[in-house]
Amino acid sequence: MRIVYIHQYYCNPQMAGGIRSYEQARRLVARGHTVDVITTDITPGARELGWRVTEEDGVTVHWFRVPYNNNMSYARRLRAFAEFMVLAGAKAARLRADLVFATSTPLTVAVPGVLAAKLRRVPFVFEVRDLWPEVPIEMGALRNPVARGLAGALANFAYRNAAEVVALSPGMAAGVTARRPGTPTTVIPNAADLDLFTVDQEQVRQFRATHDWLGDRPLIVYTGALGAVNGVEYLVHAAHRMRRLDPDIRVLIVGHGKEWESTKQLAAGYGLLGEVVHMWEKVPKSQLPVILGAASMSSSFVRPIRGLWDNSANKFFDALAASRPIAINYGGWQADLLRQTGAGLVLTPENTDVAAGQLVRHLRDEVWMRQAREAAHRLAVEQFSRDLLFERFEEVLNRSVGHRPVLSEQS
Repeated sequence: MRIVYIHQYYCNPQMAGGIRSYEQARRLVARGHTVDVITTDITPGARELGWRVTEEDGVTVHWFRVPYNNNMSYARRLRAFAEFMVLAGAKAARLRADLVFATSTPLTVAVPGVLAAKLRRVPFVFEVRDLWPEVPIEMGALRNPVARGLAGALANFAYRNAAEVVALSPGMAAGVTARRPGTPTTVIPNAADLDLFTVDQEQVRQFRATHDWLGDRPLIVYTGALGAVNGVEYLVHAAHRMRRLDPDIRVLIVGHGKEWESTKQLAAGYGLLGEVVHMWEKVPKSQLPVILGAASMSSSFVRPIRGLWDNSANKFFDALAASRPIAINYGGWQADLLRQTGAGLVLTPENTDVAAGQLVRHLRDEVWMRQAREAAHRLAVEQFSRDLLFERFEEVLNRSVGHRPVLSEQS
């Protein structure tokens, strides 16, 4: 099967970001499929002319430099989305395909996907990573009635034209079918990359020994975006209280985003920065396994908004892959999973002092920590391994192609 795979913010393991698309694409190639990824190059530097093409594990990746970062104005980000929408549409239309697959965000990637699929008379499959426009409306970020209407129409357009929709959580799937009942939808969450997160314990020992502030102390790690939805200051507030309860506990925040500086200033204001709380700029995915291997516990946070409970954050599954308990401050399907299996902690979202007490108590409970690590590992192996979830993903693509009409060779 020839697959055109559209993902505006595709990353490989040498880049900072989620590698879901990379892992799925390379596995498709290993199964004998041909995959062309269409994406953007957002690394800093001069604007280049035209497309740049690379090959990664048999996947052909087409890059076009379209600047983007979370510090841009809303209007500038919309311009980046629109620019890629046009570029990707033109590129996808020139590539041979038996199926076109597009993954959000942004939602605008559906447009080049649908148009290329219609031009080639092949199926279109759409992947929903965030539920738009429902989440930004609930957050208060999308207030203009006209913008809301356009975003809703775009979501309807994507779902209506998809042979099937892949949703990254049960809540996202429910949102898709609520908007457009009858849409064929399959839940395939983010995955645990077990091979990637299997690390040499000597590397972990060296990592801890290299950092004098860490040594053999308990370590809570946060890895990922520091954006408007994350509210990572929650961890800093909790660390302020933890210092009084247990001054040996350390916090490491590794990431980037619009609220990086404000989070850093909060830690500095508490007198935590460089002592209790350490902040590192984002690192390539390939460096995360040692960091998580050195962690006592990982973490994931969102602001207290119900729609954000349906997330499928990579950091949650990276923790499972590394056999590390994870602490979250929200409800929903991940909270249910942690309560049922004991693979982590569900912290109170309203009170960071209470959360600090929960963290200290569990970090110092050796029996609980051992059982939580074992539970995290079981979840990674039995429910969320990348290989296991890839089988479900390939089934969706094969099923979609199987439903299309037979075309002539000239098609």
